[in-house]
Amino acid sequence: MNGETADGSRTGAKSGAGAGAGARTGAGGRAGARTGSETGTRTGAPPGPARPGVGAAVVAGAGVGGLATAIGLRRAGWTVTVLERRAALERYGTAFGIHPTAQTALDRLGLGDALRARAVPYRDARIRRPDGTVLAALPLERIERRAGRPELLISRPYLIDALLAELDRLGGVRIGYGRPLTDSRALDADLVVGADGINSVVRTAYFGTRSGPRPIGTVAWIGTAGFETAVHGETWGDGRFFGMTPVEPGRTNWYATVPAATTVREVREAFAGWHDPVPRILAETDPATWIRYEIRHLHPALPSFVADGRVALIGDAAHAMTPNLGQGACTALLDAEALTRAVAAAGPGGLPGALRVYDAERRRSAQRVALCSRTLHRFMTGCRPALRDALVALLPG
Repeated sequence: MNGETADGSRTGAKSGAGAGAGARTGAGGRAGARTGSETGTRTGAPPGPARPGVGAAVVAGAGVGGLATAIGLRRAGWTVTVLERRAALERYGTAFGIHPTAQTALDRLGLGDALRARAVPYRDARIRRPDGTVLAALPLERIERRAGRPELLISRPYLIDALLAELDRLGGVRIGYGRPLTDSRALDADLVVGADGINSVVRTAYFGTRSGPRPIGTVAWIGTAGFETAVHGETWGDGRFFGMTPVEPGRTNWYATVPAATTVREVREAFAGWHDPVPRILAETDPATWIRYEIRHLHPALPSFVADGRVALIGDAAHAMTPNLGQGACTALLDAEALTRAVAAAGPGGLPGALRVYDAERRRSAQRVALCSRTLHRFMTGCRPALRDALVALLPG
């Protein structure tokens, strides 16, 4: 899970200072010409020259996937406008788990070094019972052996900052904050990318409301404790679970689900008898920084991630999933890299074919991850914990 709130559905979040409210200005081309006024400006590096015949794109959403897409398109010579409905980017400090495949995607986008400069490796994590008994090891070491590098964890603000810094360096990208998209069909752009989350306006405009946000009846809580612990992994109880990961020196990322808990006090009481340091983490994390959100996923699965020869969906707009596998940010980054790679390879005039290539590469893979994450959630929170624990104990390690 890694503390991700991929679907953007927080109901009681405390947001910190924004990441530079206003709009980033550069060569916006004709993209977004009919989308309304900007709330301010933030100027990046002067734009580089656009390649002849390369078009203009609008990216709806300035989350991890949207910003990564803007980077990939700008590197391919496109002029890009990013529209973000929030007046400022949220700065909550939960951890994103970055799988080696997503690290490769960031390398291809020119962001690998920036990631590794602030990320920490995730190793030696276990699945435990509430009394601390170890049931199994998470397969982190096996992943590292196969990929040749470990899973990494990075604080969300650091990753957002790295993406914004790369956009500043590239130039030619305008970010309009406080600009909710209401009619994506009216956008005057060659390419429209829906990176606008589980409540995607772009998705609804082109696919209707058959596929949409579906609650799964679980509320999650996430936070960051101001101390480090050597105990990492997840603890599974009866309908409840608690996870802990490193995030940066001196801090521990945590996440939890508790049926029917609506207050900080109820969450603390639910885990009061669990092994150390679970109660201590909850006791020493400032409640004002806790984030509570309803877990939702996109259902049913979309028949395509592309439409109309010029529209593509990425991230939660395309395949919002429960956070149990910790793959929300990873799949968004993989989408962004695959889409922009296909667009760059197709060249001028090849956009419809590029979108088909993107859909073929990413749709089944991302939807498979979403299904696995939902299945894991059912397994973790099932009503027969003794049987579940016995099965988990059979896992290697």
